[in-house]
Amino acid sequence: MKKAAPRPHGRLAWKEAMGALCAWYEENARSLPWRETRDPYRIWISEVMLQQTQVKTVLRYYGRFLERFPTLEALAGADPDALMKAWEGLGYYARARRLPEAARWILERGGWPETQEGLQEAPGIGRYTAGALASMAFGQAAPILDGNVKRVWSRLFVVKEVPAGKALERFWADSAAAVTAADPPVVNQALMELGAKVCTPRSPACGECPLSSWCRAFKEGEPAKYPIRKPRAAVPTVQVSVGLIWREDRFLATLRPAEGLLGGLWELPGGKIEDGESPEEALRRELREELCVDVDGIEALPIVRHAYSHFKVVIHPFDCVLAHGSPLPHPDRPMKWLTAESWDELAFPAATVKIFAHRFAEARRAAEDKPDWNAVGPAS
Repeated sequence: MKKAAPRPHGRLAWKEAMGALCAWYEENARSLPWRETRDPYRIWISEVMLQQTQVKTVLRYYGRFLERFPTLEALAGADPDALMKAWEGLGYYARARRLPEAARWILERGGWPETQEGLQEAPGIGRYTAGALASMAFGQAAPILDGNVKRVWSRLFVVKEVPAGKALERFWADSAAAVTAADPPVVNQALMELGAKVCTPRSPACGECPLSSWCRAFKEGEPAKYPIRKPRAAVPTVQVSVGLIWREDRFLATLRPAEGLLGGLWELPGGKIEDGESPEEALRRELREELCVDVDGIEALPIVRHAYSHFKVVIHPFDCVLAHGSPLPHPDRPMKWLTAESWDELAFPAATVKIFAHRFAEARRAAEDKPDWNAVGPAS
């Protein structure tokens, strides 16, 4: 016997409430490029970019990315370095790495599936993205559930538990009820817009909310209390040493493995500082283990600090050169020798870009301060 889907929370006049929400959206929606199209490709790219990324950040990347990869065919055949360079700075790089595989899958089947279930069969397209595509590109009554929508449901129905497990499935049921009550693409966009502009994590603007008449958290007077959050764990800090290993006017970069944190990006060789090690000692050890080389002429560069979602990193960068008699590096993954002018052709983590910004700015300033003797006239 087929298990019945969980019912939406509480009692809600869905048509009336969603009607009020859609009317509010028509008056208050931001003008965003992906809202001006029904092209599934352009909507897909926007939805992938928007995962865990703010709209203002995505707006800086969206147009440039589509200029570089304007079609499924272009994306399916994308050069990995060109793809990662187009994504550089957006973070969560696994999203980008999966795009060409999904594009090839869609082309091989002869076109886009038009249902949420069919779209979820594509590599890397999950339940949320599939629902967004099915509703916004194809007009299907497909629900969505992102962080904004979870927050709306948590407050509307005063959900006194962390949004996970059964609570999460109830939220999906709420979203399904919502898109059957009014125009699906408008409902889904309106729910996300409400969470982004009005039902915000802190200091929600309840006086502007079209759903305040139905919102139990508003009636309780503590809307910011929801959704219930897990206690935050302490954020660890990792100390790392990396080296710009120079060979004449070029330095070495290696490619990170495709899977894992920052997968597919280029990096400077180095690694974690172990207990009891100085940053210089850690660099020497890491370069022996990673590249089978020794280095000399080690000079410290300014320390770089960077925060990721679950940890912080303090990077100790150094200039250095291959020691006399040391073999050339033999990493177990691709490597390239880059110049101060060519590194920007590849995609690097944001923290590494900070190192380059300082290191090569200093070099440019030194070059600019050096007298141009050719421009000096003969002595009188």
